[in-house]
Amino acid sequence: MTNTPEFLPTSRLVLFLAYEEVGLFDLTGPQTVFWAADKRLRARGQAGYVLHTASVSGGLVGSAEGLAIMTEPLDAFDPMDVDTIVVPGSPHMPRIQWLQQKLTDWLRQASSQSRRTVSVCSGTFLLAQAGLLNGKRAATHWAMCDLLRERFPSVEVDSDAIFVRQQAVWTSAGVSAGVDLALALVEADCGHAIAMQVARELVVFLKRPGGQAQFSELLLAQSEEGELFERLHLWIMDNLTLEPMSVEVMAERVNMSPRNFARVYKQKTGRTPAKGVEVLRIEAARRMLEGSPRKVEQIARLCGFGNEERLRSVFQRTLGVAPRDYRRCFAVKADSSV
Repeated sequence: MTNTPEFLPTSRLVLFLAYEEVGLFDLTGPQTVFWAADKRLRARGQAGYVLHTASVSGGLVGSAEGLAIMTEPLDAFDPMDVDTIVVPGSPHMPRIQWLQQKLTDWLRQASSQSRRTVSVCSGTFLLAQAGLLNGKRAATHWAMCDLLRERFPSVEVDSDAIFVRQQAVWTSAGVSAGVDLALALVEADCGHAIAMQVARELVVFLKRPGGQAQFSELLLAQSEEGELFERLHLWIMDNLTLEPMSVEVMAERVNMSPRNFARVYKQKTGRTPAKGVEVLRIEAARRMLEGSPRKVEQIARLCGFGNEERLRSVFQRTLGVAPRDYRRCFAVKADSSV
């Protein structure tokens, strides 16, 4: 729970940037969160949010999904009046990134005058192109992490985080993580109660923490090899206590040699087999901590960590939080009184 006041002193302008082939949900997901928060605030007689969507020239902009979006021209806004700039991503970002030079030029200048700048999914590439992420940690869709590292080596890419905050710059992972990010922004502005009300209205969890890994890992390897590894992941989830969960054991399950399996698995999922097992174990532990009354020590054993100390070490390193603290924040009962 934040310690910030549960009200805004004045209405805040949130400016969403659009461009040809922008991802529709990257844009509208966070917009809906701010819209719902504004509705809640104004019902209480408080100042809320003013939302605008802008592009370089204004007018209709086609989304990646084919729906046209009406936008206002960027020069209609004084960056000094903008509280938050939101930069959505695009499923075609690797191809269209370099076509957005005018947008990133505006972004580079405007971000120094607005209060904060945030990106959703592959919108991180545009922040990086504008020079806003040099020397900073950042998140993007897990499938684009390697490309972000390749194109912008000065950016510290966090391939697991749902969202990352670096001073006034926030970045988030793939698509639906923009909703998590927007809820976190509303909570930072307005407090826990308003953010919780918005989350309930939209039928989403209040938040996955910024350090929480962007999985279900059962969604990994969605490719030509996806069905093969999906079956493997399901088997691992059913056999988390198996020791050792070695490369040899996993390779045998998919009828591959250990060497070829390790190579293909890393190529298709972006992780080594050992890391893949670890994150599946973390996911299982998270779900038990959120919804099971079992003791932490028992959860550690059931998820294949062996003991609570090992579970605690992996949670701290991966999620930045201890298992018991995670349970206090995210167990179902934690929000029952809100």
